[in-house]
Amino acid sequence: MPEYTGYAGKSLEFLKTNNVAVGSTVKILTDLTFSGIIMPRYEHAGEKHIVLKLNSGYNVGLEIEKIEKIEKLPVTEKIIDEQLRLEKNTSLPKILLLSTGGTIASKVDYRTGAVTPILTAEELNSSVPELAQIANIDTEVLFSEYSENITPNHWLQISKKLLEFSNSDYTGIIIAHGTDTMHYTSSFLSFALAGYPIPIALVGSQRSSDRASSDAALNLIGATKFLIESKTRGVYIIMHHDESDETIACHLGTRVRKNHTSKRSAFQTIGDDPAYIIINDKIQKNQKDNYFKVKEFKPRTNLDTKVALIKYYPGYDPNLFQKIIEMGYKAIIFEGTGLGHIGNTMYDIVKKANEKGIFLGMTSQCIDGRIRMTVYESGRDLLDLGIIPLENMIPEVALVKAMWALGNSKDIEGVKELMLENIASEISY
Repeated sequence: MPEYTGYAGKSLEFLKTNNVAVGSTVKILTDLTFSGIIMPRYEHAGEKHIVLKLNSGYNVGLEIEKIEKIEKLPVTEKIIDEQLRLEKNTSLPKILLLSTGGTIASKVDYRTGAVTPILTAEELNSSVPELAQIANIDTEVLFSEYSENITPNHWLQISKKLLEFSNSDYTGIIIAHGTDTMHYTSSFLSFALAGYPIPIALVGSQRSSDRASSDAALNLIGATKFLIESKTRGVYIIMHHDESDETIACHLGTRVRKNHTSKRSAFQTIGDDPAYIIINDKIQKNQKDNYFKVKEFKPRTNLDTKVALIKYYPGYDPNLFQKIIEMGYKAIIFEGTGLGHIGNTMYDIVKKANEKGIFLGMTSQCIDGRIRMTVYESGRDLLDLGIIPLENMIPEVALVKAMWALGNSKDIEGVKELMLENIASEISY
C-alpha cells in the first residue's frame, strides 16, 4: 500500500495523480532537474510542497506548481546480505557498542530514505567495514530516542546495563548517542560509575550517515581505536576535533559541552585541551595522570531529579524561584553572572531557601573561568546567604551532579560534601 506520511491537500493529490509515494525514486524537472527519493514530511507542513532526498544526502523542498514533469525511476535498493556470517578474528580485542539513538550507528532505508538503527554486528560491519580490521564489535540496542527525549531514567538504564559488563572481557564500551544532550549523559555516568575499570566512549554524529560530509563512521572508528590503544579508563565524548577528517577529539565526560549547533567540531573541552586527540593513527595524550580522583570502583547509581537550574538575568522574577521551592525542589544550581552573582532582588528568597535546607550552588554563565564570590560585596553577601561556589564546574554538569548527589546522600550536609568533592575532574585546576 502506498505511503503518504505528512502529505495532505494539493501535495497528496499531486503524488497520487503521478502514481508516486514516499520512497519512490523520481526525476523531477523544474527550472532545474532533480533526482532523488520522495521523503515523508512532518504532520503540520503546508500542502504546496513535496520533499526530495537528493543523492548527496541533502533534502530539498519543491513547490508542486513549479514542477513541469515528474518521472518515476526504477528502484535500485542497496542490498545488504543479512545472512553474511561475520568471521571474527580472535586475535582482535572485543568492543561493545550500546545504541541509544542518534545517527552514529544508523543506516539509510533505501525504500523511504529514512535513517534507521543498525541492529546487528553484520549490519554495522557492512556500514563501517574498517571496524572489522580493528576489533570484534558486539552490538545491543538499549532504546532508540532523539537525544532531546533522553531523561534521567534513561541514564539509569544505561548505567545499569554498563554494570553488567564491569567484569567482562571487553576492552571498552561505546555508547551511540544523539549529540544534543550527550554531555548530560556523560556527566551522570562519570559520577555514577566513577572508577569503572574500562573506558567508556559516548559517540555521536553531527551529520546523518547518508550525507557525504557525515562524521558518523570517522567518529566511530576513532572511538574504537581510542578504547583499544589509550590504556585508560573514565567516560569520554569522542567527536571531530575540527572540520577536517584527520583529527578526532576525546573529551573528558565532565569537562565538555556542545558549543555549536551544526559543525562537526561542535564539542569542546572547556578551559583546556581535549584529554586525547587522535591524529590519523596516532593518539596524543593531553590528560594529566591525576585526572581521575576515584581509584576504586564503587558504583553509586541513584539519583533524585528534584534539582532546578536557574539562569539569572536582569529582571528575573523572584516569584519564579518561590514556585520552585513550593514544588518541593531540594537543590538549586544558579547560572549566575560573571564571578558568580545574582541581583539583590533575589536575596530574600535565597535566604528562605537556605533556611528550608535546600542546597544552593553557584556556577557562571561565562563559558570559561572560575567562580570567585569573595571579590565583590554582592558575592560575599550571597556566601553569607548560604550559596556554595562550585569553582569552574559547567552549569549542566553541576545540575546532573546535584541530581546524583541528592540520590546518594542522607541529608543536605552529605549533598554539600559530594558537590565539593572532585569526583571525575568536573572541577579542573
